[in-house]
Amino acid sequence: MNRLADITKRCVLLGIFAFVLSGNALHADVLTINTFQPEARPGDQLFVNGLSEQAVLARFGEPLERIAPVGQPPISRWVYETFTVYFEYNTALHAVVHRQRR
Repeated sequence: MNRLADITKRCVLLGIFAFVLSGNALHADVLTINTFQPEARPGDQLFVNGLSEQAVLARFGEPLERIAPVGQPPISRWVYETFTVYFEYNTALHAVVHRQRR
């Protein structure tokens, strides 16, 4: 019985060793996906969190497009040339910079 356990251990170790040497254990692919632009942070010109619609209008002027509120609570968007401001009711939630088209 002792000899059988010894043979089993050797076979397992030999299998692990062969697997590691084959390179399969060390191979990995890296997939990088850039799907969004970061939102504005405190101190950034586009940091609008908590501003009223009137304050956003005073800071950036009239948007190119005002998209009507959707859902509950109502979320609306003001689209400017390079960014969009999102509102809940009449309070700005955040601004997101548009992706650069390639």
